[in-house]
Amino acid sequence: MGCSHDCSSCGSDCSTKNQESMIKPLNEKSKVKKVIGVVSGKGGVGKSLVTSMLAVNMANRGHHAAILDADITGPSIPKAFGITGRVEATEDGVIPARTVKGIDIMSTNLILENDSDPVVWRGPVIAGAVEQFWTECLWEDVDYMFVDMPPGTGDVPLTVVQSLPVDGIVIVTSPQDLVTMIVGKAVKMAHLMNVPILALVENMSYFKCPDCGKEYEIFGTSHVASAAMEFEIPNYARLPIDPNFATCVDKGEIEFLDVTPLDKIADVIEKI
Repeated sequence: MGCSHDCSSCGSDCSTKNQESMIKPLNEKSKVKKVIGVVSGKGGVGKSLVTSMLAVNMANRGHHAAILDADITGPSIPKAFGITGRVEATEDGVIPARTVKGIDIMSTNLILENDSDPVVWRGPVIAGAVEQFWTECLWEDVDYMFVDMPPGTGDVPLTVVQSLPVDGIVIVTSPQDLVTMIVGKAVKMAHLMNVPILALVENMSYFKCPDCGKEYEIFGTSHVASAAMEFEIPNYARLPIDPNFATCVDKGEIEFLDVTPLDKIADVIEKI
């Protein structure tokens, strides 16, 4: 009751304060104002696509956006933005790659000799890499950092919400019947870690016929509205099945994709 969220001046020993004490410090020359996690209860639902689209949306609004690709063993963010090669390091820290629209990106693929090399690491090493991306990179004057997490509720999502000052998460799902169970797992993890849930995004929600304009729910009836109501998530969005999404990602041109379908979610993030 009456919590000011200023743990430094608080004498209480609550779970929020204990979590706050585990936050890893940024590089002394870095500054990140808001951190948004993008999560999913299962793989293959388009979490990286949503992460990229949200970052582009914020960049289009004039904000300095960044993406920390925490999907260490399955990084796809550099490919979506057409970034190749390796990042450079200076005495001050690792310099993230920068996209055409000024989005800063750090990903495993940007430190490998070849981007097709597998990352065969155990859980603790993977979690340590995520922490290093946060603490050892030069994140200069970032307004909104989006963290693309691997699917599930394992080591890396736990590391992110404990080690980074996450201001909220966006849950990504798809329109199958098992969506309620999958979303429920992500929701319960967020509640356990005291992280606000900002929005729910249903990817591959429908296909809009280019000839007649009729919408077809190819992968089943949408459950996003009912799931949002059940889990008391105030905001949700539906992304269509759009061949342009795949084309832009394959060409590394996601920055030129129409990202307005996520405008309402970006509005919520902008008001944090």
